[in-house]
Formats: sequence, structure tokens, C-alpha cells
Amino acid sequence: MADAINDASTGKVAIIGIGCRFPGEASDHRAFWQNLLDGKDCVIPTPANRYDVTTLRSGLRDKPGRLVGGRGGYIEGFDEFEPAFFGISPREADHMDPQQRKLLEVAWEALEDGGQRPAELAGSDTAVYVGAFTLDYKILQFADLSFGTLAAHTATGTMMTMVSNRISHSFDFRGPSLSVDTACSSSLVAVHLACQSLNRRESGLALAGGVLLHMAPQYTIAETKGGFLSPEGRSRTFDASADGYVRAEGVGLVALKRLEDALRDGDPVYAVIAGTGVNQDGRTNGITVPNGEAQVSLVRQVCAEAGITPGDLQYMEAHGTSTPVGDPIEANALSRALAIGRAPGAACYVGSVKANIGHTESAAGIAGLIKTALALKHRRIPPHINLERINPAIDRGASPYDIPTRVTDWPEHEGPARAGVNAFGFGGTNAHAILEEAPAHTARTENPRPAPTSP
Repeated sequence: MADAINDASTGKVAIIGIGCRFPGEASDHRAFWQNLLDGKDCVIPTPANRYDVTTLRSGLRDKPGRLVGGRGGYIEGFDEFEPAFFGISPREADHMDPQQRKLLEVAWEALEDGGQRPAELAGSDTAVYVGAFTLDYKILQFADLSFGTLAAHTATGTMMTMVSNRISHSFDFRGPSLSVDTACSSSLVAVHLACQSLNRRESGLALAGGVLLHMAPQYTIAETKGGFLSPEGRSRTFDASADGYVRAEGVGLVALKRLEDALRDGDPVYAVIAGTGVNQDGRTNGITVPNGEAQVSLVRQVCAEAGITPGDLQYMEAHGTSTPVGDPIEANALSRALAIGRAPGAACYVGSVKANIGHTESAAGIAGLIKTALALKHRRIPPHINLERINPAIDRGASPYDIPTRVTDWPEHEGPARAGVNAFGFGGTNAHAILEEAPAHTARTENPRPAPTSP
């Protein structure tokens, strides 16, 4: 134990707890991991309790007020909540965005999963960083132009700031509390900011992640008009038939500590964040068109921060939106980046969780991070599904990596097992994280209390 503490490098951050809700009835990280190992496609027809797809669907993308696809990734019990558990009145809860409600549940679960007693953290410098993107519940409350749906709790129930501030208030956390919107990179940017906060010692514990729930069709219709969504409603990352992404719901938070503190305290450690970074695409052919050079630059930058080269990575969790433009740009950028410093014959794999659950947008980065942390912990790489024929625009001849279509053991390697996680925002904000396997240490065996069901 003492040796592990002495070996902890300054700047490294431990992932000690995970809380999540993802499509495929994944109400915790164990179910999520099993779905990934099973190669489960979690995209389903849009449930009627979200909105009536039958009146909105059309095969014609340009038809006003209509959407294509009618499928997505959806979580169970999105509208279920026990407000009294968090000291919230039923009247206030009625006007709270379900994104806030689910984040409260997942925050509690991430802390308990990390062996923390939430009640004992009251008044502490615990930080909260949450990525969010769309506010469907605000649309619903503001839709009535007679304003009969607005109430005293509407402002605090629907504003973006509250996706983070609600957690800090409910748990009485006194550290930084920020809501982050960089679109689809939001939650990985939130992790980046949390790591910075920990390393600046303005917080001793942090919750970081993201959320996205769909309760109204407006954003889906708008994204249909932009040509982003798959008419077929299938997520086919890197496949020749990829025709757009599939919108999905997700809620995920990780509990983070400085590595030396986690080892000192005997906390469980899923994986270690060795480096993070954020950059921007700048001017491209369009504000939603990615920049491969910026992606390569960011991978190199974050690897340098972690004291490695991209060639030291054995796995890369790609952003992988399943779009015919974005997929080849990212795949070819990874070919260039992952070849840097790679020893001849050193294996590397690439996959994307979006093939399983769809694109959770502001929760996409945290979904990829959780998947990668679990892969490092279990030393297995889940299959990348819905891949039949590689997009011909992807230069496989120059690629140093393979895309696994079955469960694959972690490849042989020198040093710690390492992986990267990509996340790109559709406005051009890119985020990347380098993860390492947890060091050998002894974690506490006792739980502070039984793992909760839904609070």
C-alpha cells in the first residue's frame, strides 16, 4: 500500500465511483458493461411517453415540422423520482427538469459506489461539473403562451445552471459548481475541468459527467433538417452504410479524487486519468465539420501531458458519430495519431459506444469514459457492433489499429494498460482524456451503507 502511494504521480486523478443510466435498461454500470460485452444494440423505437412519433415521422427530411427515423436510445424510468429523499417538495419536483432529478440519483450512487458517505460530505469542498446541452423540459413549460404552466419553481427547475448547482445545493457541497455546454463534448470537458480543480487543490473530491433526456421533439426535428440524423435509425459507426447518428438519452457521473488521496484513503479505483485536454477546430468548411488536424494535435498534447506517446495506447474510444463526413475524418486522424511512437507489432484497438446506445450528445463523453474505465478494470475490450463493411473513405492501409467485432482480451503491452477517449462538440470544441489501469492497492472492503435502489 505504501509503495503504491509513493508511486502516485502528481496530476493523476482516480475514478473511484460510477453512477449512470444508459439505454438498454442499464440502471447502473454493471448492467451497462454487460450490455457492451453482449454486443447489445440498445436503440429502440421512440416510446410513446416521450412524444407521438407517428404524427411527426416522415420519409421526407425537408417536410416542415417532421422528423426522420423515429428511433433512439432511451433510459428506463426517466420520469420517476422520490423528491423527499433529497429534501425537495413534490410541488417543486413537478417543475424540475427530469435531467436534474436523475442527476441527483446518479450523484448519490456514484459517491456510494466510491465508498463515500454523502451525508458526511456536507460543507466540504466537493466540486460538481456537469455537461448538458438541450433543455426539453423548458420547452414544455414555456410552450403554453398563456403562461399557465409557469410557477414559482419554473426558473430553478429549467435553467441550465441548475444541472450542477442543484447537486451542490442538495448535498451542501461548497466546491466549484459549473454547468458546461460544448454540445457533444460537454461531459468530457466537465471531466477535464474537474481534474484541473482537483490538481489546483480547490476541491478534494469532484463529481463530473453529463446528462441528456428527450421529452420534446423540437431538437430532433431541427437536427433532422440539418441532415445529422439517420433516416434508418441505426448507429453504424465507421460502416460504409452509416447515414447519420441516432439521438439517445444518458446520465453519467464519476466520482474523482487525486490519485494519491484515493490510495491513502483506501478508495476503490476503476482507472486513473493521466491527462486531459481541450482544443477547438477553428474555421472549417462549416461550423459542424470537424478538423482532423486539430484532433491529432489534441491527442498528441494530452499524451505529452501524461508522459507518453500515442503509440503507447492499446485502445481508443472514438467519438464515432456514425456520420459519413465525421467518421472518416476521425478514423484517419486516429491513424496518424496512434502511429506516433508505436513499436512494430504493438496492438491497438478502436471502438465507439455509440454503436450500442446511440449518441447521448452532452453525455457522450462520459459514456465513453465509463466504458473505457470498465474495459481497463476488466482488461477486456467489448465488440464494436453494426460494422459490416468499413467506410471506403477510411484509409485502412495506413491504420495501426483494428476494430474488434468480438470481445477481445486486452493486448499485451509494456507498462500500464492505457487508453484514450475522444469527444467532439458539433461547434468544434474537442476534448480528450488518457486513462491508465489502476495501480495495485488495497481498497476498503466495507461499504458505508447498502448500495441504493432508486432514491
